Amino acid sequence: MKSSRPKEERKIKEHITPGNKNRHEKNEQEVDGIKKEGPGQNGVIKAMNYNWHPDCFRCHICDKCLADEGFVKLHGRAVCHACNEHEKASGLSYITCHKCRAVVEEGQQLKYRSEVYHAYHFSCASCGSELSSDAREKDGDLYCLRCHDKMGIPICGACRRPIEERVVHALGKTWHVEHFVCARCEKPFLGSRHYEKKGLAYCELHYQLLFGMLCYSCNQVIPGETVYALNKAWCVDHFGCSVCDRRLSPKTKFYEFDYKPVCKSCYELFPVELRKRIAKMHKMED
Repeated sequence: MKSSRPKEERKIKEHITPGNKNRHEKNEQEVDGIKKEGPGQNGVIKAMNYNWHPDCFRCHICDKCLADEGFVKLHGRAVCHACNEHEKASGLSYITCHKCRAVVEEGQQLKYRSEVYHAYHFSCASCGSELSSDAREKDGDLYCLRCHDKMGIPICGACRRPIEERVVHALGKTWHVEHFVCARCEKPFLGSRHYEKKGLAYCELHYQLLFGMLCYSCNQVIPGETVYALNKAWCVDHFGCSVCDRRLSPKTKFYEFDYKPVCKSCYELFPVELRKRIAKMHKMED
């Protein structure tokens, strides 16, 4: 018995993704996630919002005719299923320009209003020069890096991008808070103290490890003889009574109060009860 079903028309298949779903609403039939568009009259193929001669509708990668093969939309271009699988397997995904739809090579990208373009499609809003990938946006306009830097916007000394929130001023430069880091361990200071050496900033730990002990009094590297007391290091000239500032020698008798040295004269002026508590505390520690 012969089937009364008419001869199946040639169909073009397109892969559906969330990004292109709303662009294909006319003359389409959805079957198992695949949208099929039949060719228009007079041998015209309707696909991707354009009309094509059957022989002109070809894979963007291998140039195979897609009229009878079906296609997959990849980065805004039609490709055959074989090329699509090869691209996915090799991980060679690429970015296309929102304006010209050509591939954007590394170093040419410029992101503007959430889309990616070739930077050379734009000119600086100030000097009119052709832009490069390091262009900056301000109030909806694009500027070359030189013009942008002249606009008074602080630029981060690390990433060279504008600072729009909190600014750190250090080493004669401005920094994003998260980009002002120790030159050794690269941990952000986040407001904590840093130590400078030859134009670089270091945390206390790595400053001491790299450049020597820091004097507890002046916070500078101890240049010569060091006095060690109370688990701290001191310059010889800076080791003194924390009450009267009288200089102490390593052999001078002193007392500890609040983890700081106190000379005998000042200690004897303390209230009796306080001296008893200090003595009792030291006895317990011993």
